[in-house]
Formats: sequence, structure tokens, C-alpha cells
Amino acid sequence: MTSEFQPVSGFVLPRFAGVATFMRLPHVPLEDARIGQVQVGLIGAPWDGGTTNRPGPRHGPRQLRDASTMIRAQHGITGIRPFEAMNCADLGDVAPNPADLQDTLARMTAYYARVRAAGILPLTAGGDHLCTLPILRALAHDRPLGMIHFDSHTDLFHSYFNGQMYTHGTPFRRAVEEGILDPKRVCMIGIRGTAYDSEDRDFARAEGIRVIPIEEFHKRGTEDVMSEAREIVGSGETYVSYDIDFVDPAFAPGTGTPEVGGPNSWQALECARLLAGVNIIGADLVEVSPPFDPSGGTAYLGASLMFEMLCAIAVSPAVSKS
Repeated sequence: MTSEFQPVSGFVLPRFAGVATFMRLPHVPLEDARIGQVQVGLIGAPWDGGTTNRPGPRHGPRQLRDASTMIRAQHGITGIRPFEAMNCADLGDVAPNPADLQDTLARMTAYYARVRAAGILPLTAGGDHLCTLPILRALAHDRPLGMIHFDSHTDLFHSYFNGQMYTHGTPFRRAVEEGILDPKRVCMIGIRGTAYDSEDRDFARAEGIRVIPIEEFHKRGTEDVMSEAREIVGSGETYVSYDIDFVDPAFAPGTGTPEVGGPNSWQALECARLLAGVNIIGADLVEVSPPFDPSGGTAYLGASLMFEMLCAIAVSPAVSKS
């Protein structure tokens, strides 16, 4: 298959030149996309209004776009050429309201509902992890989804700071409560670090969410863990959410809530690669915070993870049926 859109080759225009778009793809604003024209839309979500400690992920999409100009057309190991397998485009950014959290959540839900209505599968660059909640609300409008979640935190807390229900530590608690995630088809991988209490883990156990802590991840290995994750979500529609703080801060320091003891960059890539075969209907890479890694190394790992997920999407049943 030859897709309608192709990234600009570094043999045609040097990678340091031109306007930075995700992976050098054409910029096709959502309002200009014809029905069926774009199959996968790469989208920026420049918002971190749910951050509770170190801010900065609102600047993530810009740095990720710049870093992603180094991505080439073919996967070096699998040989997958995602830009030929499906029509991919940079849809631009969903516009937040930095002064109003609830208005931003509503804006994002409305935007992703339009993405879904246009038949576009979204691959999003955050933003903090609260950005995932409105995306799930839009994609799961008529049925609950499964989810594979890479993170050092569960993001299952009830509330923060005297009843604040919407932070980057609460999105998946809200999603289960709202019936947009099927907890028995949710697998959370890499959880670690000190804790306030066990509230989030208790909720996970009560609801049937599978939490794979980092100790188990390291003991079992990536392939075995990902085999279980694929079994948990089965053949049903599944969302993938990848927090960059899943990766050890030695390899990804540019994030707001780093936790030591995580996987290295190779293991991080392998996890995303082993998503192949999952019925992915949307994915995100969140919590890249440029102020904490001006070198751009974290963003380049994030862009590389987005490419790995794009390759998994290219062989997903969700794309093969479209």
C-alpha cells in the first residue's frame, strides 16, 4: 500500500531545516481533514493543569515534534514502514484553556470526539497524564475500553488537596468510575516508588485491575510481562497510555515525577514494540517536561516510543479493518 502522505526525507531537506511536525509528516488541521483521508492523527496536547508538583509538560509537544524529526521511515528491526501502511498526519494541537481545568477537559473531549467521528485513530503527545481522561471519554462514548498503561504510578487516587478530583494522579480512577475503562481489561506496568498510603492499590485490587510492580517486571522480563498484558486486554478495543516516567530517570530525566529503579531505554522500547497484535484504538505518550532536560534526550526517547507505538498501530486490527 502507498499512503497519501509521506514524511519529508532527510535526503531531500536536512532534518534541522523546515517547520517541525511530528516525524516530518504533513500538517493537516482537523478541520481540513476529509473523512477517510487521515487514518492516524498525531496530536499535541500542550497542557499540564493537572500537575501537582513539577510543571512543564505543557511544553512537551513542541520538544517532541522537534526531536521526532530524527525519525526515519522504516523500523530498524521489524522492517515495518508505518507511513506506507496507513495515512498519517500531524493534526496540530488541541487548544487548552490554561486558566480553567474543567473547560480544558471539555474542550479536549469535544476535540477527540471530532477525531473519532472523522474515523481518525489518535496518537497523542502530552501534556500531563490528566490529558488521557478526556481522550478516553471521547473514544469510549458507547463502550468501555481496555488499557495497557506504562507508568511508575497507578494514577488511581481518589482525590488530592481537600477533594480536588482532577489531577494527573486521578485520571484512571475517574475513568473506571465513569464506566469508560473496563477494569478487568486494564494492565498497569512498572509501578514503584514511595507512597502516601495503599489507597490506589486497594482500589485496583477491588476492581480487578492488574498491577505489575517494577520488581515483578524486572524478575519476569519484558516478553513475559507483555504476553500477560496482551492476554488481559484480549482482542477488544484497547487504549495505550505511556507515561515517560515509566523509564528510569537515568534515561528520561525530563519529567515531573521521576522514580528510580525503572527500565532502561531498550526495555522501554521493547515494551512498546511488544504491543504488536493489540487492537489499539488510540495511544498517548505523556509527561515529557522539557525544563528538566533541556538536552532533549528525554524527548527523543519519547519520540522513539511514539514511533514504536505507531508501528504497533500499523499492524493493529483497528487499522487493518479501516
